[in-house]
Order: sequence, then C-alpha cells, then structure tokens
Amino acid sequence: MCVPFAWMNEHVLPLSSQEVDWIGRVPSEEYGFYIDYGLLLILGGIPWQVYFQRVLSSKSAGRAQILSYVAAFGCVIMAIPPVLIGAIARSTAWNETAYKGPYPLTETETSMILPMVLQYLTPDFISFFGLGAVSAAVMSSADSSVLSASSMFARNVYKLIFRQNASEMEIIWVMRVSIFVVGILATIMALTIPSIYGLWSMCSDLVYVILFPQLLMVVHFKHHCNTYGSLAAYIVAFLVRTSGGEPLMGLPALIHYPGWDGEKQLFPFRTMAMLMSLVTLIFVSWGTKYVFESGYLAPGYDWFRCVVNIPEDVVRVGEPAEGEMAVMTSGAMGRMYGAATLAGKDEMNGRINPALETDEDDPALDLAQMKEKAMANAAGAPLKEQNAPLGAQTQL
Repeated sequence: MCVPFAWMNEHVLPLSSQEVDWIGRVPSEEYGFYIDYGLLLILGGIPWQVYFQRVLSSKSAGRAQILSYVAAFGCVIMAIPPVLIGAIARSTAWNETAYKGPYPLTETETSMILPMVLQYLTPDFISFFGLGAVSAAVMSSADSSVLSASSMFARNVYKLIFRQNASEMEIIWVMRVSIFVVGILATIMALTIPSIYGLWSMCSDLVYVILFPQLLMVVHFKHHCNTYGSLAAYIVAFLVRTSGGEPLMGLPALIHYPGWDGEKQLFPFRTMAMLMSLVTLIFVSWGTKYVFESGYLAPGYDWFRCVVNIPEDVVRVGEPAEGEMAVMTSGAMGRMYGAATLAGKDEMNGRINPALETDEDDPALDLAQMKEKAMANAAGAPLKEQNAPLGAQTQL
C-alpha cells in the first residue's frame, strides 16, 4: 500500500533515469561472498522451528507439501516490495525532504530505510497503517519465536532428559516459566545487539551451517547417520564457523581465508563449514557403525546406545499418519537389535530414546551372545541362563 505513494513522491527520481543507479554492481572479488549468502538464505531457511510448526500442524503430508511449495513462491513474491522500497530510497533526494540526518546516507541510516520511506515519502495516514502493519508482523514473529523456544525446552530438554515421567500439567508450568525467561533474554538481546537484521542473519548463519546438514541426512538418508556422527558434525561446523569471526558478536577472525580484505571474509567459508559438517556426519556415522557391528568395539562402549547397545524397551518413530504422528510399538525381540543383520530399519541410527532403558539391559554382553539369545527368543525357546525373560515388549 505504501509503495505507490512513495513512488509518486515529488522528491523521488524515476527509476529509469540515467542519474539513478539503483541496481548497483557486484565486484568480481565479492562473487564468493554473495554466493555464500545466497545459499545461506535459500537453504538456511529450511530447518527453522517456526516453519516446522506449520508443517507438523497440517492435516496430512500432502497438505504439508502443498503448503511448503506455495510458501516458496510466496517468498519470491513478497521479496518484490522490499526491493521496490530500496530502489525508491536509492533514487530519493533526501536533502530535499523533511529528513534532517546525514546525507548521503551512512550505514546506520540504511538499516532504517523502511521507516524513513514511510515517514518522509508517504502521507500521514499511509505511514500510520504501514508502521502499524510492521509492528503487528514483528509482534507475531516475536511471540511465535518465544513460544517455539519455550515448547522445545519443555518437551525436548526437560521431559526427555530430566523428567521422563513428568505429567502434562508439569510440562505446561515449565513451558510458562520458560516463556518468561526467554522473554527476558530476548529483551536483553534486543537492547544490546545494534542491528536486528544482523541478529537475524547470524541466526540463519548458524542454522545453515549446523542444522541443515543434520536435517538433510535425517530426513533423506536416515540409515547413514547416527548420534556420534551428528555430535561430531555439530562440533566441526561450530569450530569452522567461529574461526571465520563474527563482527556482530565481537569475535575476531582466527583464520584469514582467501580474499580476506581486513574486515570481512570474502571466501564462502560458511558453505565450506556446512559441507565439512555434512562430510563429517557421513564418515563418523559410517565409522562408528562399522567398528561396533564388526566387533572391534564391544557393545558396552556404545554410550549413546544408537548402534548396537540399544535399550530393550524402545519407542519407534514411524511415518506420519493422517493428521497425526504414528508412534510405533517396540518389537518383541529387543536384544536382537545388537545384531547387524537382524536390526530393523526403524530401530537404528540414533532414533531410539535412551530415556526408556530398563534395568534388564546388560551392556557387558558381547555381540555373539546377543545374537544367540535373540535367535533363541525369536524361536520361543526359553533361556535357561536368564532368571527373567530376555525380551520385553512395550506398547504405546
């Protein structure tokens, strides 16, 4: 609504005028820098919690796919107004308007282009509605982010790690306290971080470098990754990314990659960190799987219990059903998960909740004993050497 009024302002030169270079140009030495940020914006926007909230709330997988495709085209369409507003600001003679700040505009003023266009280039009633719409959008995104962070902490951290038997009311109260704490932390960050855009860019940066490789492998190649590979990939990505420095956080560049100009990295080191994380995830997962399943390491050393030393009582995550996530029933032959040739496709690669371990699990058993007892249990033969039944079945 504000674009036509700002475009027709008398102080704005036509975009087709030779005096206005609103497109600009990219120096050849900065090609890698722009490619790095382009991939960051495209791929780094996928593993966001707010996106998956919408996807998981869909009635079916088909509707979630349609929602995602429509949102992709919507992002392209919604990028047009910001581009036009930036072009209008670039072709405006700001010293002829009511603006009293420095001219030409400095980097501080360019981060305030949208409110400046609304205030100085549009009528008062358009400025009122425009700023109101921006404020509403900001508040909507803010409360969604606070709720996402609080719910993730309550469900994924408090319940799964500290209190597996917590009631639903207890989880709700933890979520309420988390909302209050996250709100305080967000306020402190807003008051101390000089650039909101820089903060958003840094968050996208970390999501792209650390989370995107993990999401890619878990969704499309789940049989080729496990907890050990994920942890190693996280550490590698974090170290490589921080070695490039971050001016917003006051972190100096520990490594000057090719193209370092004294202030910023022109080399696409973010994409390099993402690829190194992906390669680390694949090879560490394969290596740990090989050493455990081949018998080079005893099952007792599978500390994360995601390769061979898997707990007897498990919850398997299946494919999403119509309108809900299907929770699979654990198999009766829990012990045979230690055998490489007998492990089911849904019971491997770190997707088992270690919080559901029972006291019957004996990590001292070697791989041969586990195979033998699993075969005996599957055939229905009693195990004379055990005082209690070996296999336990838990149905949710």
